[in-house]
Amino acid sequence: MNTKPIILVTNDDGISAPGIRALIEVMAEIGEVVVVAPDSPQSAMGHAITINNTLHLNKISKENASIVEYSCSGTPVDCVKLAVNEILKQKPQLCVSGVNHGSNSSINVIYSGTMSAAVEAGIEGIPAIGFSLLDYNWNADFETIKPFIKKIALEVLTNKLPDSVVLNVNFPKLKQDQIKGIKVCRQAKAIWMEKFDKRQTPQGKDYYWLAGEFVNQDKGEDTDEWALANGYISIVPVQFDLTAHHVISQLNTWDF
Repeated sequence: MNTKPIILVTNDDGISAPGIRALIEVMAEIGEVVVVAPDSPQSAMGHAITINNTLHLNKISKENASIVEYSCSGTPVDCVKLAVNEILKQKPQLCVSGVNHGSNSSINVIYSGTMSAAVEAGIEGIPAIGFSLLDYNWNADFETIKPFIKKIALEVLTNKLPDSVVLNVNFPKLKQDQIKGIKVCRQAKAIWMEKFDKRQTPQGKDYYWLAGEFVNQDKGEDTDEWALANGYISIVPVQFDLTAHHVISQLNTWDF
C-alpha cells in the first residue's frame, strides 16, 4: 500500500517555468506528485476564475511516469478547482504553489496568482503553501532554496495547519550559506505607488503601461519585509476570512 502523501503542485508562471520544475523535484522526494498548472504565465491574476470561456486540460506525457502533469488554459485558481474536482480521486494531503519568480511578500499577496492558488486549496480544506523567490530572472537559481522548501513542506505535513490558514513563504535572493534562518512574520504594511506610462499608437489611440514603485511604510522588525531585507526566509500565516472582527462591536454602536 502506498503511504506517500498526495501532493498537488501548481503555480502562476506557467507549467514550463523553472520555479515549478524545481518545486516538483523537491515534492517528488516527499510524496506522490500531481501537477496542474497554467499553460501560459498568469502572474498577478489574484483569485480570478474563468467563467466566460471554456477551460481545457492537457495531460502531459513525461519520462517519469510517477508524476502526472496537466496544463490548464485557465488561472491558477482554476487549476486547483479542476485538480480537486476532476483529476484527483481524493483530496491531496498538501498543495504547494510556486516557486514564484519574484516577491509575494507584504501587499503583493493580494495580487498574487501563486498565493491565490494556495488560498483556494485552503478553502478546499487542503494544507497549502505558496513559495516565492525574490528573483524575477527566468533563470534564477532555485537550488539554494530546495532544502528549505523540503523542510517547510515536511513540517506542514507533520504538524498540519489550522483551519482557514495557509503559508506565504518568501526567500531572499542569497546563497545558501548567506541565509540566516527562517522567521515567522506578519505581513508588512506597504503599498504600490502606481504610475501609468501613457503612449499612443501610430493611429493616435491612447494606451497605457502600468508601472510603479513599491513603498514599505512599515518599520517593524517582525515583518516579512524586514526578515527578507536582513537575510531571513519569511513565513507569514495567511487567513482568507477577510472579516475585520475587531470592528464588529464598533459598527454595532452605529445607528443603521
